[in-house]
Amino acid sequence: MTNTLSTPPLVRLTSAELSLGQLFLEQTRDGLTGSARMLTPAQWTFKPRPERWSIGEIVEHVIAVQERVIGMIRQHLASAPPPPSEQDHELVDGIVIHQIPSRLSKFPSPLPSTAELGKEEALRRYADNCSALSEMLASTPGLREHALDSPPLKAISKGAYSVMDGYQWILAAAAHTERHTKQILEVIADDSFPT
Repeated sequence: MTNTLSTPPLVRLTSAELSLGQLFLEQTRDGLTGSARMLTPAQWTFKPRPERWSIGEIVEHVIAVQERVIGMIRQHLASAPPPPSEQDHELVDGIVIHQIPSRLSKFPSPLPSTAELGKEEALRRYADNCSALSEMLASTPGLREHALDSPPLKAISKGAYSVMDGYQWILAAAAHTERHTKQILEVIADDSFPT
């Protein structure tokens, strides 16, 4: 008799987790798109100060982060270890959703923007990435079963947490979008913003 070890099936997200994730992705997608789609070329490239990013640079930075998250999930999540057993995933979900979008704390970006994309191309690529994240959320089994290092979570939680599971990484991509949509609105509110 052959003894074969079977691996347990990967767990899918609960319907509540899936609904929350999809809604958060949709709301943040619509927020960024709505704030940027009617901008003129002068508004797209306007910088409030030389050291600040233009809206075009902000959107490109969001795209770069989305693509980093998509790549990490596709290439590394399945082989990553499980999250620590003591880590409260609902608490970390809340930190991701409520604290990453806050603009009260500023952090240097490891992904600077290059301002290489025009508005139409940037918004198309952004929308494609949103679709990819939504598809991953709906179809990737085991998102909760593996965790990857997360410098953003470590910074936001002041070191209390340092890894996020796959579901939390998708939420973080949306939360990051919300954070930078607020930055776009700050640029639009600048007294020198072109009309």
